[in-house]
Amino acid sequence: MSLGFDRSRPLAAIVIGRAGMDLYPLPDGIETESAATFAAEVGGSAANIAVAIARQELPAALLGVLSDDAVGRFVRSHLERLGVIMSHCRAATGTCRTSLAVCETRATDSETVFYRNGAADLELSREQFDSQFIGSATFLVITGTALAADPSRTAAFEALALARAAGTFSILDIDYRAVSWSSRNETNRIIDDAARLCDAVVGNEEEFEILAAGATDALEVAGELVGSGCRFVVLKRGDAGSTTIAGDRRFDTGIFAVDAKKPFGSGDAFLGTLIVGLRCGISLEAALRRATAAAAYVVSRRGCAFAMPSSAELETFMIGHAPTSTSR
Repeated sequence: MSLGFDRSRPLAAIVIGRAGMDLYPLPDGIETESAATFAAEVGGSAANIAVAIARQELPAALLGVLSDDAVGRFVRSHLERLGVIMSHCRAATGTCRTSLAVCETRATDSETVFYRNGAADLELSREQFDSQFIGSATFLVITGTALAADPSRTAAFEALALARAAGTFSILDIDYRAVSWSSRNETNRIIDDAARLCDAVVGNEEEFEILAAGATDALEVAGELVGSGCRFVVLKRGDAGSTTIAGDRRFDTGIFAVDAKKPFGSGDAFLGTLIVGLRCGISLEAALRRATAAAAYVVSRRGCAFAMPSSAELETFMIGHAPTSTSR
């Protein structure tokens, strides 16, 4: 089955969504309220996905908004240092602010506190991009948080329309964060509309259940999306690996077992590395194995963007870790 994307374009991917500052209580394992010091890093789903791609030496651009203040400049400078193209990431003045998250590096009972009042990334506007820019990428990634409110919501849907016209392969990362949405019903409606405009959808079981009506389960929703036009859908199942539906094929991918330091960051590493594999021309199955390995690599380390592996680091990791088998 041909997935139908153009690997010759200048950019591997354009990623739309949030970028922010993450604060990690130190030492690792401590609760936030007991910490005396914190490590500052870059986070946010869109930023992490773009870094995952750039760390593996493919060109990736972030399409978003950062506040024109010290926090926004911190995020911008580190993303540039990590190789992310920031030419279409606007600096916004006024009262909007770059997101902040306080994230505990704890394998269990890890608490993350998000500060997203007046979030700058939701100020994305149509004026920041055009058809030429969208058409310069093999993949366009929409992260679900970008759909949570206007003007970002309208801009993201317009980017999807431009992607379809330009033959850019569009991927929705459902990326559900309840704090960003006004209601579950609104989330269902907007995410479903976006999913049906995309060539691929990636999410975990909770996120696919958001799209489900009534008693419909996550796997059934995934199958319906493929039936309605998606080229492939990946349902992530945590320790049980993932299930992929592509055309009339369905297959499972096992995990790489590691001692996890925290429960977040894996999904962003997964999607960024999946894009790398597909852009480099390997099969969907092989790309998913690499993506799963990258997810394991990141959860075994502190941080998200700063923890993304290079290609060499990922290959070394895969040599030393055998994937689990799946049976369904």
